Amino acid sequence: MEDFVKHHLKRQLRRIVTERPYQIIAGSAAALVLAAGAGTVAAAGDDAPVQENTAAVADLGAARLGEQPASRGEARVAVPQASPSASAAPSASPSASPSKKAADPDTTAKAKPKPPSSKSLDYDYQAQINYFYCGPAAVRNALSAAGIERSQDALAGPLGTTEMGTNSAEDTTRVLNQQVKGNPYRTRMIPGTATPAQMDRLQADVVEAISNGRGVVANVAGTATDTNGGWHSFPGGHYVAVVGYKNDGRTVRIADSADPSLPSYWVTTIDLAHWVSTRGYSA
Repeated sequence: MEDFVKHHLKRQLRRIVTERPYQIIAGSAAALVLAAGAGTVAAAGDDAPVQENTAAVADLGAARLGEQPASRGEARVAVPQASPSASAAPSASPSASPSKKAADPDTTAKAKPKPPSSKSLDYDYQAQINYFYCGPAAVRNALSAAGIERSQDALAGPLGTTEMGTNSAEDTTRVLNQQVKGNPYRTRMIPGTATPAQMDRLQADVVEAISNGRGVVANVAGTATDTNGGWHSFPGGHYVAVVGYKNDGRTVRIADSADPSLPSYWVTTIDLAHWVSTRGYSA
């Protein structure tokens, strides 16, 4: 029985080598051994005695069983079939980026809107009730443009008005700030002849005050001519209210308490600046 098995295996080796060489695994130790053993068998023929090559037979079985053939003198270790490589674990998704911090509210001071080219205030005109009340009358007319009603008598006391009149624009500024909120009025003095810079300052002050609903009070002296050619002369001094402007402040509207027949008129800002020279104004 043992001889029959050996003979049968030899015939299989011969058939593999001669008929199906592609089954020999290239580069493997088993293929080399099988080829060598098969060559010997083929040369001997079917019935010729064949030298036993137990290593080749074992390697053939190992090749069929998927084992790694071993070299002589070494133990053969079965090599398991390669299993499909485990797919790499998906990388952790990046944590959600922190939401962008809400921008702080814009605290940048915004530019003031450009004032209108022309504006006149609604005011309640009143002529001065005596010859030395031009100061109280001018302050009263300016306050009426802001909706504040005061009598000339009520204002004369705080202004320090006497038969000699009211002293200066410092007094009108002080009393105006007593009557309105926020102390917005400031005194501008023109001690000598008005300069171009002082004319520009007067124009800007009038536009700002009128745009904010405040009348201006000017302490004038001398003579001025209005835009219609009218002549207005006060050698000893006088107070008037400014209640409007046009042409971006180049021309201003005067509320004059001296003559109720001519309650208002327009003068250029340059002429008003000269009229205020040596005195001042509250704006």
